[in-house]
Amino acid sequence: MKLEEFYQFYLSEHKNVTNRRLHFFGTMGALILFLLFLLMKKFYLIPIAFLFGYGPAWAGHFFFEKNKPASFKYPFYSFICDWIMVKDIILGKVSIWKK
Repeated sequence: MKLEEFYQFYLSEHKNVTNRRLHFFGTMGALILFLLFLLMKKFYLIPIAFLFGYGPAWAGHFFFEKNKPASFKYPFYSFICDWIMVKDIILGKVSIWKK
């Protein structure tokens, strides 16, 4: 499956606005923590950044979207699509404000 095809599937698994919000803020928070830990040279703390990103996203799937995260089955594509969706949210192509 091509990434473009997977991204369409990925979006279909993120219809709930609360789930998309949790993904967006979790991913952005993880990025900030990751960069902070790099700047501080606290490399051993980097796994916390991943937990900060994936924790809210998985909660969004289990409690709001009512499905399993695609990252369980397709971890590489899902990770990339998290960032594509963040880009699309910033560009206004995907909304986190309306249902």
